[in-house]
Amino acid sequence: MTLYKYINTSLGRILLLSDGQALTGLYLPKQVNQIKIEPYWNEDEHAEVFTATSQQLNEYFAGNRYSFEQPLAPSGTAFQQSVWQALMDIPYGYTESYSEMAMRIGRPFSPRAVGHANGRNPISIIIPCHRLIGKDGSLTGYGGGLDIKEALIEFERSVVRQGAREFILP
Repeated sequence: MTLYKYINTSLGRILLLSDGQALTGLYLPKQVNQIKIEPYWNEDEHAEVFTATSQQLNEYFAGNRYSFEQPLAPSGTAFQQSVWQALMDIPYGYTESYSEMAMRIGRPFSPRAVGHANGRNPISIIIPCHRLIGKDGSLTGYGGGLDIKEALIEFERSVVRQGAREFILP
């Protein structure tokens, strides 16, 4: 069973997906049009996981939440799962290079594979794929758009430096 709900956020309209128990997808505005809502999916405005996710995203965009607390069930290979789990270990307000992550997960010669797995992350923001950057500090690919990636990184850094402030879309 797949449930879905659209929510409005500081970034715009986001699509949430769930298996009824856990969040399985969070797609940013630039990604929403790429997701085909299947006829057998059910829209559910009141699913508990969607209510919790909406509330926690509002808190995040207000600068009052640094991690998320809802069940997640992203679908992917064992390697992708290891990358996504490692993404959640990057502290709020910080970034890590693809090479650094490859080293950290025991795959030192696989930064491109890490990048590919990062790009397949189905739960943006909550699994913070925006925190991975190039070795030279450059911003590289982001399904939600590089402008959003840059804004999310700068927003988190600003919150860490100055305390909470509201997220403003670039």
